Amino acid sequence: MNSINTKNIILGTAGHIDHGKSALVKALTGVDPDRLKEEKERGITIDLGFAGLSYPDGLTLGIVDVPGHERLIKNMLAGAGGIDVVLMVIAADEGIMPQSREHLAICELLKIKAGLVVITKADLVDGDWLGLVADEAGAFVKGTFLEKAEIIPVSAKTGQNIDVLKEKIRAVALDVRPKLTEGLFRMPVDRVFTLKGFGTVVTGTAVSGTISLDAPVEILPSKIESKVRGLQSHGEAVETAYAGRRIGINLQGIDRDLLNRGDVVVAPGRFVPTKALDAELEMLKGAPLLKSRSLVHFYSGTSETVARIVIYNGDEARPGESCYCQFRLEDPVVALSGDRYIIRRFSPLETIGGGEILDPYPVKRKKKAGIDDLIVFSKGGLKEKIETKVKRAHFNGSTVYEIEGWIQGNLPEIHAAIDCLVKEGVLVKSRDVLFHRDSCAVFQETLVSALSRFHKENPLKAGVPKEELKMKFLTPHFSSLASLAANVVVDKEMLRLRSFKVALSHGDEGTKDRILLLLEKAGFQPPLKSELARQLAAVSGRELDDLIKLLTKEGALVRINDSMYITKNNYDRMIGAIKDFYAKKREMTIAEFRDVLGTTRKYALPLVEYLDSHRITLRGGDIRKLMLK
Repeated sequence: MNSINTKNIILGTAGHIDHGKSALVKALTGVDPDRLKEEKERGITIDLGFAGLSYPDGLTLGIVDVPGHERLIKNMLAGAGGIDVVLMVIAADEGIMPQSREHLAICELLKIKAGLVVITKADLVDGDWLGLVADEAGAFVKGTFLEKAEIIPVSAKTGQNIDVLKEKIRAVALDVRPKLTEGLFRMPVDRVFTLKGFGTVVTGTAVSGTISLDAPVEILPSKIESKVRGLQSHGEAVETAYAGRRIGINLQGIDRDLLNRGDVVVAPGRFVPTKALDAELEMLKGAPLLKSRSLVHFYSGTSETVARIVIYNGDEARPGESCYCQFRLEDPVVALSGDRYIIRRFSPLETIGGGEILDPYPVKRKKKAGIDDLIVFSKGGLKEKIETKVKRAHFNGSTVYEIEGWIQGNLPEIHAAIDCLVKEGVLVKSRDVLFHRDSCAVFQETLVSALSRFHKENPLKAGVPKEELKMKFLTPHFSSLASLAANVVVDKEMLRLRSFKVALSHGDEGTKDRILLLLEKAGFQPPLKSELARQLAAVSGRELDDLIKLLTKEGALVRINDSMYITKNNYDRMIGAIKDFYAKKREMTIAEFRDVLGTTRKYALPLVEYLDSHRITLRGGDIRKLMLK
């Protein structure tokens, strides 16, 4: 349990319009959360309102006051996603109303951790009536997360039980598990405005991580980069703000018109917006039948978009039942595995379900393909989820950074789970990329098979070019995987089996000797490869290529260019001859080089170009100087 001074909790209201939510917040905090002129004129909450509740011992709660009108549910949802503790508000003079039911259903679907039931306007009814409303409220929340919550009658007008409610809120808040302060920073934006002299300010509830002054940030999904110019939390300037707090961020150099509610301020370079999500869906009992490929309104964090639902292993989602599905979104969102979401009917608008996002970067799967991975993402522990994700990535693997930006969690817990999986041998780490041991085994088996086949078909070749094999495996991490294969040798840009050695037949040995003899005798006028092929008529072009490459690898030949080769002995004679020349003269012309070697211009040009390219000589116009010491 965190100490009071470090615990950060968000308290939210829920309930029907005109049930006194805003008046209750004002009675608790002294702050009127209705900030819009229209709200004050009409006496109803239209958009989200904010306040803070502080205690003498240092505990401070951020408060989000939501609108209660049925037409403003999208505004309510923009504030509900960050709530830890809810005050379910029911007016004593009206009792349970339609938005009471919808708001409670939304809180259930969002898995809000705890709350209290507050009966407002207690001064307007007598004791007997208040008792009936309390009984009705108890029956209303039965079977929900509020089933054991205390039911507290209050009056914002007279102050009845306001102090009692404050203490009950404190007790509940201290018992709630806080948000992920050691996760990556993420704050869905619920308000954007400008302040004269400061510029653009965004506010929201930080759902994970910490943020400090001057820290770089990224605003997604628009991928705008900025810097924290100023920070406020609960009305005070701070240097660092934590998950679970209401935060205002003054962004450097950003036009207000570029930002909107639904954007997310995040740690840069760690999150990727997505337009497809695999999820577990819980349908409300009173919801209509939802057919696969229907359009719905999709809400996550403070964002809202339209999505088409594709239901796995079925054609419809029935009222009161659960299923696995994919949402294909019109607009990109920022989401992690473990986030909650809500869906509403496309038309007419009504909340019909919600659930948990299981995979923000889903794989393509055929309709009849299994969903074992989604079951693990839904039911498994952190280690099981990470193992499944890496295993599903197959030869592509996953980096630690990718896992951090995929799943909810404190970074030390994620790292500990990964380290444990590596220690157990379930995951294998190579060059910062994680692979599942099963994928490594398949890769190595396939690679060894490919190399064995190649060696059998090409006994004179030292190995397979790496680029050729990369085309076969189609993974950006080919080198990382290949380095794990114990019986494979990676020799620069060539791969071979550790047990393989070029084995020349008696005929090949003879041909090899003939090649060396012909090139040695030719001196500095060697036959080109095409001429060699004619002179060795019984040898195929492929075999000649392989033997020349083998002789070059062994150091018996020196490659001048793709067509010309000279023996190592003749190469050493050439280097010795030009050193003798430069000992007497500082510069050499091409004609002098030709004469020194006793060759013709046809051969002298490629030889001197080789010397230039290997920085043995340095060309300046028509002359060359010796670079070799």
